[in-house]
Amino acid sequence: MVRMAGVLAEAVMLLHFAVLAFLLVGGFLAWRWRWVIYPHLALGAWAVLSVVTPTVCPITVWENDFRAMAGMPVLETGFIDHYIDGVWYPESASMLVQLVLGTIVIVSWIGFYAGHRAARRLSRC
Repeated sequence: MVRMAGVLAEAVMLLHFAVLAFLLVGGFLAWRWRWVIYPHLALGAWAVLSVVTPTVCPITVWENDFRAMAGMPVLETGFIDHYIDGVWYPESASMLVQLVLGTIVIVSWIGFYAGHRAARRLSRC
């Protein structure tokens, strides 16, 4: 049971990285598969909420629950603070990284909207 909890903690950690990757590229995926924009918008809203309010991500809660069951130390800070800030870039660049990533997401949404409008215009012809 303890070993399985450790495996599940690692799986949830990988899921969390996948969610972050989807947050970054999901808007661009929606250019091809339009239905993707809806979960991407919801995830984008959650990301903004988590930046402006002290919210705890449920995926982090799941990882901590599995870590505790496995006898592993729980994340004292959030997922991003533990795995990304200060690991992939200096903590002092955190705000800049958030702005760059947010800009990438917004550009993907603008491109989605522009492509959707162009497709609607073409379908009327």
